[in-house]
Amino acid sequence: MEWEKVYKGKLVSVEEAATKIESGDRIWFGPCSAAPIQLMEALGDRVDELKDVHVITGLALHPFKFLQSPKYIGRINFHTVFYGPYERAFFKAGNVTINSVHFSKTHWALQNYYKVNVLMTDVSPPDDDGYLYYGPMGVAINGAAEAVAEKIIVQVNKYQPRVNGVEHRIHVSKVNWICEHDHPLPPLPQDALTDIDSKIADFIVPQVPDGATIQLGLGSLSNAIGYKLEHKKNLSVHTEMFTDSMLELVKKGVVTGKMVAGFGLGSNELYEFIGQGQVELKPLRITNDSNEIAKCDKLISVNVTLMVDLTGQACSESLGFFQYSSTGGQSDFARGVALSKGGKGFLCLPSTVKTKDGKIQSTITAVLPPGAVVTTQRSDAMYIVTEYGIADVFCKPIPDRVNALIAIAYPGFRSELRKQAVDAGLIRS
Repeated sequence: MEWEKVYKGKLVSVEEAATKIESGDRIWFGPCSAAPIQLMEALGDRVDELKDVHVITGLALHPFKFLQSPKYIGRINFHTVFYGPYERAFFKAGNVTINSVHFSKTHWALQNYYKVNVLMTDVSPPDDDGYLYYGPMGVAINGAAEAVAEKIIVQVNKYQPRVNGVEHRIHVSKVNWICEHDHPLPPLPQDALTDIDSKIADFIVPQVPDGATIQLGLGSLSNAIGYKLEHKKNLSVHTEMFTDSMLELVKKGVVTGKMVAGFGLGSNELYEFIGQGQVELKPLRITNDSNEIAKCDKLISVNVTLMVDLTGQACSESLGFFQYSSTGGQSDFARGVALSKGGKGFLCLPSTVKTKDGKIQSTITAVLPPGAVVTTQRSDAMYIVTEYGIADVFCKPIPDRVNALIAIAYPGFRSELRKQAVDAGLIRS
């Protein structure tokens, strides 16, 4: 086949592929399990040869060299559009820059702010027609970089599945250089489900009708809800992230309708399932477009947050000025679900959190602390859920919001919250 000659003609070692990067290049590299790990590490080895190179990705699942040392600053600069555990772990080294951008707008940021000119990503081995597939994670954003890239460098990995979808593959003829290195895809570490997760899930599950379309966010709480939907019937999926709990619902015959996702993130079993082609992967600019979300009747969106004030402003990204996570697609779905016929959006959080000094603090507060990021505006919030119940705040007057949120706060904090609300003039008594 003609494409095989093209493939062999572009094949170089991982180390040689890394030499194709020049000072001043701006690189998008595949996020999470789409990261060409060995290629990026080979690029890191060239730190002394390069200046003003910028690498952009989201939620790194590998402790890349350029995260760990200040010697990379000004040479190979790291940017993330979703702040995860490795970025947090090495943030003090000084080479992690966090961008707050909606998933639905990430393509715009790559093309118009970062002005990427290079795509580097992990791909599957070629199919019989010479197409290389972006895998469970790469479809989300790779196409936006591919559209404007002057240089495209791929790392072929036998563990990278061939997936189904939109902008899900690239032909060898469009690639500049190809290198090969097999490595298992890094799974997403997942926290164990807690009793509070289970209690919150018990409030939400009855709100999910048979025939609903579901969207679940990141974390143990979202998974707890997913696993408890096992007695529902004929569910579909329209989500930014396809989760392990969704896979369980497929295996149990609960999800029988269409499955659309921006990416799959979780276990290796999940990656293998997505490689079977039943999930249709689409770029985040499509899955997270409020107009696309609105096309799904009875869309049930479940996301987690860190803190909520008494008017319904939800902080899901920071602890004061300390960045903990990122914007992601929470607001995209908060707005889209309101346009869905029969849609409901849930923001979930435990009613308390333990501080570093061992004190218990309410996550429902009269006012957000200085530096706290408002991820979901109060005008977009619909249902806010703790282990004590559901507060319906959608399109409600401020006093109604305040009373509903106090009612689901930890009982030991309710009196003080009411006093603070009265003192602030939010309610009369």
